[in-house]
Amino acid sequence: MAPRSVGFSALERLEALVANDALFKLAEVVPEPEPSRGGRPRDYPVYMWLLFDALLSVYGSGRRVEAELGHAVVWGQLRSLIRRALPNRPDMWLPDRPMRRHHYLYGRTRYLTAPVILEQIAELHRELATEQAQECGLLDPDGPGSWTHPDLSRMLYADGKVVTPLFRAKPGDKRIDKTTGEVHYPRVETDAGFHVEGTGEMVWGTKFVIIAARHPEPHSRFILDVACVENSGAEAATALDRFVGLAPLVPGAQGVVYDTAFRGVHHQRLMRDLGWLSVNRVTANVGSRKRPAKDRKRVEKTVFVETKTIRTPDGLQQVRLISQGGRIGLGEVTESGKPVFVPLDRIRTHRNTDKRRTYRWYNDYRLPEYLGGGVVTVRLHANAEDAKRKFNRAENVRQIPPGDPDFEVLYRRRNDAESINRHLDDTLWLRRAHSVGNRRQLLNLITYALGVNALSMHVRRQGLSPPHAA
Repeated sequence: MAPRSVGFSALERLEALVANDALFKLAEVVPEPEPSRGGRPRDYPVYMWLLFDALLSVYGSGRRVEAELGHAVVWGQLRSLIRRALPNRPDMWLPDRPMRRHHYLYGRTRYLTAPVILEQIAELHRELATEQAQECGLLDPDGPGSWTHPDLSRMLYADGKVVTPLFRAKPGDKRIDKTTGEVHYPRVETDAGFHVEGTGEMVWGTKFVIIAARHPEPHSRFILDVACVENSGAEAATALDRFVGLAPLVPGAQGVVYDTAFRGVHHQRLMRDLGWLSVNRVTANVGSRKRPAKDRKRVEKTVFVETKTIRTPDGLQQVRLISQGGRIGLGEVTESGKPVFVPLDRIRTHRNTDKRRTYRWYNDYRLPEYLGGGVVTVRLHANAEDAKRKFNRAENVRQIPPGDPDFEVLYRRRNDAESINRHLDDTLWLRRAHSVGNRRQLLNLITYALGVNALSMHVRRQGLSPPHAA
């Protein structure tokens, strides 16, 4: 397929959404009303509630979606697409009269955001999204890459995203009419809170974690999971819980690319419990926090790791291994007495499984020629010995550290996580949330992911091959 020279029209995005079977499968989660309880039948099939919600990310607002669907050309096209997608289900076809916004609001509020139903929608979305990603050649257990040189098509990546609320006011804010003295309490987003961004700045809003996978071709991104961060400071814990939930669905995954929100306890669990690589920078020592984050000079953390006995041409010798920014090396002293860090080249990363079905990780490093040019093996996971000497190994030593050629390739995927955040912002009217409350916003993000995945499947149907296909 020749590369596209233009983007996708709104009608083409609508076509992709309707062609995505996941839309109709997610709608099956919503129970049918009990006939014995009376009431009139629904005016529109359940999938239209989800489709309307997904179109918020296409048109920007509910009123704009209503206006677009109200046009005879758009509604006629949608009816044709539905008949084509469900040729044997005339009961699911759409009527002549276009759907209105109040139909969607009823379905969203009464059914889609009910806690039990929303949880089932989120769970089914994870399953369907991972199936589609694997169908497109991602996260393949038999795919390319090794633990030493992992492949990007088998890496997950994620980031936290703070969604700006519809209302600027915060709980407790009030406004006083200077003329009458009357006190007004403006509407607020009660589920919002202060969250720390990567720059160290505090922002107000609702926070979510978005997990994705992709390969290098354009329009090949799949958003696999979305989760709400309930409490300030809980981004890493929330992301880790979602990785644990995704692990059984993606047996071909090799690891995770994340930012420094992940600390030692998170890396340890990824390594020991999931058997995954964790591609991440070590939190640096920084200068004065009185200066803006962008102006602070990054100073890599340097810590002593352990002493190893190696065999050299002159016999056995002990060397002190040091970690600087997560990279293992030797601490040496120049002729002037100034200490310097000499990094060692990583030549192999490997893991073993113990009787408890947990994983033990090791790196092999090449020693310099003056020490015999041999290999020294360093344990990467923490154990009781580290705890005894209060050394957080998982926090300070990386499987694939900055400065390693593979790190430079893998960590670039962080750019795509930022791209998702920016694209999500662009789908929001005035860059503010579509709705009020974290459950409604979670539904908005799930249907946003549905649209992203549908577009990737749409491109693949036009002739895109999996990333490692010959």
